[in-house]
Amino acid sequence: METTQEEFQVRVYLKTELAQLYAPHLNPEAALRKMRKWIHRNPELYRELYAGTEGKNELAYSKRQVVVLVRYLDTP
Repeated sequence: METTQEEFQVRVYLKTELAQLYAPHLNPEAALRKMRKWIHRNPELYRELYAGTEGKNELAYSKRQVVVLVRYLDTP
């Protein structure tokens, strides 16, 4: 049986783009709000996500941040 779903790749993602992979049924803004709630509710995830040089107000998640998110939230 063939699979039509692409394999998830670790790369730089716009925050809304990654959020929609986790919540495809929501519009980009709602998906991003949901993802931010998940991040804020897990202090370890929050601390590790922003422990690098990346800022909270960036438009995209770095590869390092994507790896952290996948480790805590699983693959979208």
